[in-house]
This record gives sequence, C-alpha cells and structure tokens, in this order.
Amino acid sequence: MIKDVFKNIWSKMEEIIEKNAIISVIIVLIVVIALATSIYAKGDMTLLGNIFSFQAKGLTAQVAGQKAIDFINNNILKGTGTVSLKETQEVSGMYKFKITFVEQNQDTDIYLTRDGRYLFPVMEGIPIDLDEKIDGGTDTSKITSCEQIEKADAPVLQAFVVSQCPFGLQMQRILAKAIEQGVSADNIIIRYIGSVADGKITSMHGDAEAQENLKQICIREEQASKYWSYVSCYMKKGETDSCLTSTGVNKTSLNACVSDSSKGLVYAQEDFSISDQYGVGGSPTLIINGLLIEEFDASTNECLWTTGCRTADAEKSIICCASNNEAGVCSQTLSKDPAASGFSETYTSGSDSDGGASCGT
Repeated sequence: MIKDVFKNIWSKMEEIIEKNAIISVIIVLIVVIALATSIYAKGDMTLLGNIFSFQAKGLTAQVAGQKAIDFINNNILKGTGTVSLKETQEVSGMYKFKITFVEQNQDTDIYLTRDGRYLFPVMEGIPIDLDEKIDGGTDTSKITSCEQIEKADAPVLQAFVVSQCPFGLQMQRILAKAIEQGVSADNIIIRYIGSVADGKITSMHGDAEAQENLKQICIREEQASKYWSYVSCYMKKGETDSCLTSTGVNKTSLNACVSDSSKGLVYAQEDFSISDQYGVGGSPTLIINGLLIEEFDASTNECLWTTGCRTADAEKSIICCASNNEAGVCSQTLSKDPAASGFSETYTSGSDSDGGASCGT
C-alpha cells in the first residue's frame, strides 16, 4: 500500500524532478514530511502542523501561501535558491499555489489545507460533480451579495493595496473614478499591506514600494485633501517627485512625517495591524463594515457579484449595500468600464479587466 502511494506520487513529479535539482530536493522533502506524517501519526497528523505552526483557521490564500513560501525558503532551500508565490486559488476546500523557482524561472504547484497546517506536493484529483450539496449545506465563508453585508450609518470600504502592485493600482484607479463620479471620499479608505521590522517599513515588492507606501500613508493622514489627486497622478507613470509638485503636496511636511518614526511608522503600523486582524494578504483586498468581500470565484475567476466586480459602479454598489442611509449617488449608474492595471495614463484597459488577479504577499 505504502509502496503504491510513493509510486503514484513520484510518477506525477518525475518530469519536474528531472529538470532541476533544487526542485527535486524540495519536492522530495515535502513528500517525505507529508507521507511520514500521515503514516506514523496515527491519524493525528500534528507533525507537519507543528513544523509550520499554522494554528489559525480560515487563513486567506495569500497569507497561508506566503507562510509556506517563507518556510520553504528558510528551512528547505536555506540559501541554495529562492521560491516566490505566483498564483493562488481555492480548489475544493484546499489552497492551490503556483510557486516559482526564481533562479530557474520554473513553476510548480503545491497544495495547502485551508487552516494552513498540512502541505502537499503536486497532485491531481479526480473531479466529482454532485448535483446537490451534501446535507443541503451552503458556503457562508464568502461575502458575495448585498444581503450578507451588515449595514451601518457611515460605512467605510477599506481597500488594502501596495503601491506598485498592478492590481492594487487598478483598485486605486477604480475608487478614484468612483469618487470623481459622486461617491463620498469619507466612505473609502486605502490601507497598505506590509510590516515594520527594525524600525523600517517593508513591503512585498521591495524597499522602493515600501517607501512609496509610507509616503502615500503620510499624505493620507496629514494632507488628506491631496491624497486622491496625488495617487491619481502617481498611478499614471509612477513618478513620485513630479506628482508631489503638480498636486501641491507640502514636501517639507511629508519628509518630516516619513522621517519621524512617531508619525509615519505609527500610521503605517496601524494599517498593518488592521491588515493582520483581517488576515489580509493580497493586493487588492476589500473589507466593508468588518466583512471580507470575495470578489471572484477562486476556481473559475468569475465575478461573484450580480452588480459586477472591479468597476466604479460595482464598488459604489458595495458601499450603498452597506449603508443605512443611501446617498443620492446610489441611484446613479457609475462607470462600468474595466480599469487598467499597473501604471497607465488612461483609465480603461480595453476589454480585459484582469479578472480577480492580485499580488500576494
């Protein structure tokens, strides 16, 4: 029985293993750990869970994926190579990650249980289509409709991004358009994903992005009237200095905020703490009235909202759904044009809205 399991798993990984020695090492180790755990733990399967220390339930795919990436880099490759997180999906109750071996520019897949405790190598399942859910059960983990949102007198849509993620820029572009067309800026706040380590802000795409995040946070907190005009300029070409000048941001005040750890880093840490509270890991991620908005189906990449996804009108609808006091803009139809991702001097991207793409931490 055990020999058959090893044989089946190995046959599916053989082609990848032959291509690259580093990939071979990591896959063999993952297989050995996973199989040893399942064979000898007598159903308890705590060994791998203890190794990864993933005790929280319901981690987002991006957070769980990055923890797996960190473990692989720090404990398996140990400087002999680097893997990065490329794509995340939810597949039948598990998380599927496409990871990239950076030095070899080579991809492979790994799977992780939703609680982040058990990691599995490349595998394929036999899909079984059931006409009805078992026991008539429903999935309540995804906020996908107005009816699921608790209303508030002053709803705030929190959009978590990083400043150089193409899809974070896309969301900022969409929300700027919504404000331009009548949604109150009081109902929207852009927050940033990252961390503070040794008194320095960090971000998923490196120091340049981290410093830009910090500048945008400082502008948001101390020069709020300039925030949307600045980011609307920045998202065109990524030119910080010229946009600070053209939008009238007080550079002296900004520099003071960025350099003063009692200001900039404190503001940033508040964002990061809120991000951690909700388990945010992907840019963009939307939270409304404390609820995580699931925009797209993880397996099909289809929009889950009847009002649409990633358009100014769609985000307006989410805010209006969450409000006890619908503003006049709620009865209006805003732009339904797909917004460009990445830096772009134009708002629209043609027919491609990039679906539910995001940058994972």
